[in-house]
Amino acid sequence: MFREQIVIDPTDAAILALLQENARISNAEIARRVDMAPSAVFERVRKLEERGVIRGYEARLGARELGLGLVAFVFVRTAERPGQSSTGAELARLPEVLEVHHVAGEDCFLVKVRAPDTDGLGRLLRDRIGALAAVTSTRTTIVLETLKESTRLPLPAPAAEQEVVRG
Repeated sequence: MFREQIVIDPTDAAILALLQENARISNAEIARRVDMAPSAVFERVRKLEERGVIRGYEARLGARELGLGLVAFVFVRTAERPGQSSTGAELARLPEVLEVHHVAGEDCFLVKVRAPDTDGLGRLLRDRIGALAAVTSTRTTIVLETLKESTRLPLPAPAAEQEVVRG
């Protein structure tokens, strides 16, 4: 069940940090900052992709600007037996659902959703999530203010003598 952790050297960590900051950064700019040839950076990035460390590149959109200003976390309880997760897959297919986590405890799933407003959230809960066959109940917490929201992962810091990123 657990995957072996991949060891990241200081140069890979520096490359990953730059890509997390700006996925559109060119290989040439990364190469300049880590003091490597662009072809070597290209090869390292390719290997990081192959190993699953880099899983994709995407634009971060302004949810509020797109009319999806309400964030809520929904605890979903189902009648599924332990080990079954078809409801999790069904939840993950809903476009308003940003994250689905299978959790321990009284509930089965913790789901992060975005909606335009409380009316939209109500329709999502009633007509989409509540309509799933195995769902027995939901509990919802509405976010009033987001202080931090990020997909950036903490990376191992290079040792002082191995500093590779240059401003």
